[in-house]
Amino acid sequence: MNTSLKDNKAIVREFYDSLINKKDFQAALKHVGKNYTQHNPTVGDGIDGLKAFFDWRNREFPESRMVIKRILAEGDFVVCHIHSLRIPGKVELAAIDIFRLEDRKICEHWDVVQEIPNDAENTNSMF
Repeated sequence: MNTSLKDNKAIVREFYDSLINKKDFQAALKHVGKNYTQHNPTVGDGIDGLKAFFDWRNREFPESRMVIKRILAEGDFVVCHIHSLRIPGKVELAAIDIFRLEDRKICEHWDVVQEIPNDAENTNSMF
């Protein structure tokens, strides 16, 4: 199935909003392929690993949310530059998430996460 870059970005945006901001795993699941591969070493592999991680995250950080600052797509890949508000006003993170889609489903995920410091060596924003 030939999916446009615009469609791929929309799929990832809806996945994020459902999973992280609305905390609705079932709604997000419609965007995940059966053979989901997780590359973050702190999250279990497959759909069960994804669910277990977000069940934990939602218990520990019930007010958390994410804002997509930039979203890029090339081929089957979508890259998101994320402002993660794990504890809004206290613990904030900058992240890059990379997704690979297959047949309009997210089938693979990588990420790099960095805490936003209170004091920086420059005045440039992380976003």
